[in-house]
Amino acid sequence: MIIRIYHISVKSNYYYEELAKENIEHKEFLKPVRGEITDVNGNLLAMNQIGFSISVMPHLKEDNPRLKVVGEALTEAFPDLNTTVLYKVYKKQNSPYNHKYIKVVDFIPYTDMMRAYAKLSLLPEIKIEAETKRYYPYGKYVAHIIGYTGRSNKKENAVDEVVDIVGKVGKSGLERYYNKVLQGELGYVINKVNATNKAIEELEKVPPKDNKNLVLNIDIELQQMIYKYFENMKETGVAIVMSTTGELIAAVSYPAYDPNLFVGGISFKDWRALQEDPDHPFTNKITHGTYPPGSSIKMGMALAFDKAIPGILEYSEYCNGSMTIGKSTHKFRCWKHGGHGTVPLRKAIRESCDVYFYKKSLKVGIDAMAKNLRSFGLGVKTGVDLPKEYNGVIPDKEWKMRRFKKSWFKGETVISAIGQGYDSVTPLQVARYTALVATGNLVTPHVAKFIDGNATKPEIKPIKFNSLTISEIRKGMYDVCNSRKGTAYRAMHKLPIIVAGKTGTSQVTSIPQSTIRRLKESQLAYYHRSHAWITTYAPFDDPQYVVTVLVEHGGHGGSTSGPMAAEIYKWLYAHGYFKKQPTEEERKALQKSLEETLNSAKHEHAAKPAVHKKPKRPTKPKGIDLF
Repeated sequence: MIIRIYHISVKSNYYYEELAKENIEHKEFLKPVRGEITDVNGNLLAMNQIGFSISVMPHLKEDNPRLKVVGEALTEAFPDLNTTVLYKVYKKQNSPYNHKYIKVVDFIPYTDMMRAYAKLSLLPEIKIEAETKRYYPYGKYVAHIIGYTGRSNKKENAVDEVVDIVGKVGKSGLERYYNKVLQGELGYVINKVNATNKAIEELEKVPPKDNKNLVLNIDIELQQMIYKYFENMKETGVAIVMSTTGELIAAVSYPAYDPNLFVGGISFKDWRALQEDPDHPFTNKITHGTYPPGSSIKMGMALAFDKAIPGILEYSEYCNGSMTIGKSTHKFRCWKHGGHGTVPLRKAIRESCDVYFYKKSLKVGIDAMAKNLRSFGLGVKTGVDLPKEYNGVIPDKEWKMRRFKKSWFKGETVISAIGQGYDSVTPLQVARYTALVATGNLVTPHVAKFIDGNATKPEIKPIKFNSLTISEIRKGMYDVCNSRKGTAYRAMHKLPIIVAGKTGTSQVTSIPQSTIRRLKESQLAYYHRSHAWITTYAPFDDPQYVVTVLVEHGGHGGSTSGPMAAEIYKWLYAHGYFKKQPTEEERKALQKSLEETLNSAKHEHAAKPAVHKKPKRPTKPKGIDLF
């Protein structure tokens, strides 16, 4: 009895004290205003429209005449509201255990509510609260970067108190990645209430922490220009503009969608249209699209060879248009059916000789190739501040065994060496690795410039390369854009700054061995055409920006993706993005110097000759491609 008396008089005191306190005090949370998102020049990309929400008192039964009065008052004030839908929403949330007002209308614009506020506020069953609604002024132009907000679900409410109270959460893009920053922190007010739960005195008030804004590196004018270029081309794809320190100046995934459709809940009709579109407008191809890199991987492949076997690139290879492995009659073809002859490293990059990479890969092996390529940022996440980034695949023996329960074959090694087979990367990975080739630094791409007023810091990881090897690769990339034999010469050689780059054509269907001459890309069915890559950096002598373009089923990188990359560089130059703009005399002097080394016979054959006997050139080459 003594123990029981102690428990009732002492131990239970705190419980009953808190229970009594709840009867006289009422705590109400104050919602924070979601932060805005602006581009680098202060243009609003995500903002808040001001308005009101409408909630109805709980515990009103369907046959209650007061519920009917509320419905009639709302539809009279706002004729566009559907009474049936309002009742349905109310009924779904109304229960004996719910003592909170039930929100039946998420948002009414400020001007519309002002006309009806006086009449509606007289009804005790109706509660009108200040509300904001997310709005995206630039819509589709930046949809895959900004993302959108939507109504939160039970799972999201359970893990975040702010989301539970606000009822909205970032669903994709930066809205999702930086949701905890943008949503702010709850405030609250504690009132003393009487027996009818009416506030009679304010005891404590803590304002919410809101307006936590993002400023991006994105330039919306460039973003729009690129998007409209895709529209005019009537092609799908991706274009990325990134500084060599990782700032994303533009990133377009085309086609896109209007994120404003999702803010208040997308209709079934609109959702089905997005899902059934064969061009996948809802997919963020910047980080979620995985494609064979094709020849755009060749700079990285050469660096991987050199890391695995130092000195291997000092030797030329001979290309007669194809090669076989061992006693097999299967021909692994070069894109140039007549072959390239003796091929040193620079020429292999400039003219994109496949046989050069086939032969080197057999000496190095797939495991060493894959290990080094991943260290260069291919087949791994870039770390960009966008949600759910994909890895892609840079395969090795262990990967194939784990994935298919099968052994690796040498034929798979040679096709991996030119970015085909199992190889798949995201466009952002290609842009990142291009910056590595240009500067020797592996950077982490980032969209945000300032997060709630705090500047983001670039993440840079230096990687050491053989100086002669990286120099020859860069010169080969210069040749691609500025030498007449370069695969992007036509599109890139007349720009106001000197650009270096690499084109790529990644096949989506195999070519039978019986095919002697492949059909032109334009003669193939659209979804059988190759993807067209170009990845570049500029200026050549002082890399500041990377431009990577992928046109889906575009055929050839030089002719399809090249002109878009050229227009992007013209725009960047015209808008003062290049810190150092060389004079015409300086540009001509640099170009002349590089072309002199290109045309020098001594330089062209500086690499040691191939160690094998030079084969005879076939009189009638068979086939022009990979299989």
